[in-house]
Amino acid sequence: MSPNLPDVVLWSIPAFVLLTVLEIVSYRLRPDEDAAGYEAKDAATSIGMGLGSLVFDFLWKIPIVAVYLAVYELTPLRVPVLWWTVPLMLLAQDFFYYWSHRGHHVVRILWACHVVHHSSRKFNFSTALRQPWTSWTVWPFYLPLIACGVHPAALAFCSSANLVYQFWVHTERIGRLPRPVEYVLNTPSHHRVHHASQGGYLDRNFGGILIVWDRLFGTFTAETVRPVYGLTKNIDTYNPLRVATHEYAAIARDLRAARSWRERAGRVLRGPGWQPAPVPDRAAETAGRPTGAPAPETAA
Repeated sequence: MSPNLPDVVLWSIPAFVLLTVLEIVSYRLRPDEDAAGYEAKDAATSIGMGLGSLVFDFLWKIPIVAVYLAVYELTPLRVPVLWWTVPLMLLAQDFFYYWSHRGHHVVRILWACHVVHHSSRKFNFSTALRQPWTSWTVWPFYLPLIACGVHPAALAFCSSANLVYQFWVHTERIGRLPRPVEYVLNTPSHHRVHHASQGGYLDRNFGGILIVWDRLFGTFTAETVRPVYGLTKNIDTYNPLRVATHEYAAIARDLRAARSWRERAGRVLRGPGWQPAPVPDRAAETAGRPTGAPAPETAA
């Protein structure tokens, strides 16, 4: 029997709208020249991406829920939805969210989905709405929870709660919070680091609700210098279709130009910045050697 749990995303939409309006007003009343702030076209693109993601997520859920339900029916385990099990499921979902989020930064085909969320050079509440249209890459990370007896509806509730929590961390209008809060929870300060494009900030602070996973697994970095938002190579477009697909198109171009199956695998499964080792130029190597001289030894 499916547990009766509320749709927290739907119920949170009025709060999203209100907070976004208040943030825009705050920039009008108290401008900050150093902050990224708002830009109309960028915000419109983020909102458009968010609306599109609702449609595509509904479509992706059909096969994903079918797989989840099949696994759920096969496992003999059952986790009841009770007042004390819901916090434990939230904790477990947040743990697997950390690994899903981290995986989507270090595997290029997964990054092609997640890069959408990082494509804005702004950092505000509208940026939180810039969601991908290919979220089918996320579902395998949560299969262990289903196999342990968590009902797919309960997982959906926990994932939605995690997503709603992360809305408020997309802002520059909130500075550092008290140290105990900063130590345990993901905060705007921590998430500003995550969205930064500077070298020392790249691929850090993957936590959803809790930042303790980053502290435990060595991916935490505190905010020290003001972040510069966006990608290391920005895409310079407000077209939602290009924002949603530009990295997939780049992968396709790299696959067409690849010279071996090993390179093709690397272009898909290695990190976003991976490049194959350069092929030695044998003619250049031998140009400076006397005729008959042996080739130089190479390291094993």
